[in-house]
Amino acid sequence: MKLYNIGILGATGAVGQEMMKILLERSFPVGALRPIASARSAGGTIDFGGRPCTIVEASDDAFEGLDIVLGAAENDIAERFAPAIVKAGAVFVDNSSAFRLDPKVPLVIPEINPEDVKHHSGIISNPNCTTIVTLVAIHALAKESPIESIVASSYQAVSGAGKNGIDELYNEVAALAHGKSFEPRVFQYQIAYNVIPQIGGEAYSGYTSEEMKLQNEGRKILHLPEMKVSCTCVRVPVVRSHSVSVVLRTREKISVEHARELIAAAPGCRLTDDLASKIYPMPLDTSDQDLVFVGRIRDDLTDERGLNLWCCGDQVRKGAATNTVQIAELLLEK
Repeated sequence: MKLYNIGILGATGAVGQEMMKILLERSFPVGALRPIASARSAGGTIDFGGRPCTIVEASDDAFEGLDIVLGAAENDIAERFAPAIVKAGAVFVDNSSAFRLDPKVPLVIPEINPEDVKHHSGIISNPNCTTIVTLVAIHALAKESPIESIVASSYQAVSGAGKNGIDELYNEVAALAHGKSFEPRVFQYQIAYNVIPQIGGEAYSGYTSEEMKLQNEGRKILHLPEMKVSCTCVRVPVVRSHSVSVVLRTREKISVEHARELIAAAPGCRLTDDLASKIYPMPLDTSDQDLVFVGRIRDDLTDERGLNLWCCGDQVRKGAATNTVQIAELLLEK
């Protein structure tokens, strides 16, 4: 078996750590693993399947000899080092939003548009986590009949803001339990026992940057350039796994029964839909695994071609790290 030298840019962060875990879980043929991070982490070691790997400082020379670099860093870091990665001859599979809407860069969810990988020129983008969870849930419906519009509301876990988001929720709960106050630092307001209807800054006509991603990225991934999406993104006091309420309109009517059949057979999905038995997707059930659970499928009462559904998926795994590793696996196939 051929082995590949893999770099992880942003290896010390939550997503970078998850990428290493998933490379091992999926038995990815790693020859050498090179963790790449900031100067303050350089020189330390990270255990990778019993192998100590020395953390290398991010620099233009840090990517020599690598076949694939998995990006788990912010936009500015991805933009800064993408040219050096490509110049070194590696393929950059990037989890940031820096290149997602670049027409020369494929934006890939392997269950939906794996063939787009072959059009890369050294960079492939991983979509937004909420986009991934939503589109995995509905792509079988889009394949049956093109989706014309989506109205979505996301209920996004604090881990979407990284480890600091989780710590802030825990610390607020602990402080409030003892009658103490806690000054929010990660989120705009107290997140414990609260919901915050803003993720990202204003991007378009009152919609935030996070809310516009589902339309802009969804059009590119589903190859539906005319699809219209109206989205509201809300931060909720859940540790892990995003939930999304979706109302979609297809060109031709899809019955509830047929929608259930399509979703049950769709790769990456698990149908969990039995209201009478209180079976439906929930964050606790979908955390720390890679399937998107889909349920509450029902006719939309405002549109004869509409369907409503509810889906949940782990945004750290399938929404970020796992999808990135799956793209790398496609590269090996191609």
